[in-house]
Amino acid sequence: MQFTHGLHRALETTPDAIATICGERKRTFRQLAARVARIAGALRALDVGNGDVVAMLGFNSDHYLEYYLAVPWAGALTNPLNFRWSIDEIIFALNDSLSIVLFVGADFIEHVPALRAGCPALRTIIVCGGDSTPDGCLMLEALIYEHAPIEDAGLDPDMTYGVFYTGGTTGRAKGVLLSQRSICSSGLALLAEGPFADGCIGLHAAPMFHLADLMMTCGLLLRGGTHVMTPAFRPEIALELIERHRVTELLMVPAMMQAMVDHPDFDKRDTGHVRNLLYGASPASEALIDRALSRMPGTAFYQVYGMTEMAALISVLAPSQHAAALRFKGRLRSVGRPFCHTRLRIVDQHGVDCPHEKVGEILVRGPGMMQGYLNQPAATQEALRDGWMHTGDLGYTDASNYVFIVDRLKDMIITGGENVYCAEVENAIATHPAVASCAVIGIPSTEWGEAVHAVVVLNPGHSLTLGALADHCQHLIAGYKCPRSLQLTGALPFSGAGKVLKSELRMSFWEGRSRGVN
Repeated sequence: MQFTHGLHRALETTPDAIATICGERKRTFRQLAARVARIAGALRALDVGNGDVVAMLGFNSDHYLEYYLAVPWAGALTNPLNFRWSIDEIIFALNDSLSIVLFVGADFIEHVPALRAGCPALRTIIVCGGDSTPDGCLMLEALIYEHAPIEDAGLDPDMTYGVFYTGGTTGRAKGVLLSQRSICSSGLALLAEGPFADGCIGLHAAPMFHLADLMMTCGLLLRGGTHVMTPAFRPEIALELIERHRVTELLMVPAMMQAMVDHPDFDKRDTGHVRNLLYGASPASEALIDRALSRMPGTAFYQVYGMTEMAALISVLAPSQHAAALRFKGRLRSVGRPFCHTRLRIVDQHGVDCPHEKVGEILVRGPGMMQGYLNQPAATQEALRDGWMHTGDLGYTDASNYVFIVDRLKDMIITGGENVYCAEVENAIATHPAVASCAVIGIPSTEWGEAVHAVVVLNPGHSLTLGALADHCQHLIAGYKCPRSLQLTGALPFSGAGKVLKSELRMSFWEGRSRGVN
């Protein structure tokens, strides 16, 4: 199956249904397909051939969906860029992938000179939207008008669909190569779980460059649903769009979900049409989930655990496991069970399968698994061993094979010879009424090697001391796991994937040392 399959199906079944809504602009699937075929024709006229890489830098828009469809239609590879990156990081990704064409949103044209200067392989820059273009750039609308449509290249499902750069939270980002088949298998797996029923309308609130949102894109395409775009997430705008367009499907990271359900405008807006809300990418506290469930009682909540290297899907916690009646089983603290197309193992340091309840590394396999890291054979070999993707995540399974994540290998704190899993401490801290969000890191300790350090964002009008926080946590977790120091901050740093950048939080404590942990 090719990524463009959903568009072809919509043309055959519901060609005049609304495909995209972006601001006041609406287009049917017939109109979308016509534009995609002409954009692909323009790319071919620009000497873009099979295997060439075409990048995109921009906020969410209908142009982004056109890009995702037109590039494989022309036989080329996608390279969606994180708009939160620095210019140097963007230049790295363009050069590492040898991107020859760049679609750029009008909000980013100020970066064109620097990108041209830093990327010798970049031949063509196409501006999406706006009223003007920098010298030497092409306007997307002019290309659509000037070029005839071409037939879909019909790429082999096992050919690469695109290169997707990981968040780079621990160093230089790696380009993950994913095939047409891997993307589509994950889209189908989402449909199998229940979201994206007939008549679905999805809001692209998460960044469209991120693979999690691409899975939503794929699911909506396969079902023939409507795509509603908002340039970047703002809770009040998201709520307004949910009400106006009767949105049925949402995908959010926990920080977005929190901002939406806690927003003063929430009760003023009608969110009753939302059938499904998928969340993931970072842990969500039980307190947040409880608030969201109570404020959206008619919505089915799915927690999705995944990673770029698996086309974003590994396991899912179904709506039934969010029910209060099952809370005693502790399932809400899990990430569910593997998707129907995925297998999962927990292994010890020797690669031996762990029994239930024993912590080990999570290994996964399935059709969503990456082809490898671009230009990094050693990293590919390290990650893909014996046919399994080594996630670098620590976890365990219960007797019913529900998966519990305890931490990333690199985030584990060793204090006084005891292992402390940050996620467990963060869950305890998050239940304090003064805490809006938090992150836990290990900092140097002359006595214990590492000490547990909490970085906390407070709810408005609240205060918090280390003593009060430690007293609170001691009722929930062992004493050695409780924070030994507290830092209050206005906001946590997040990557484009919605993950807390713990490397930034650690930096001031470990600067000048040869190691980042003890």
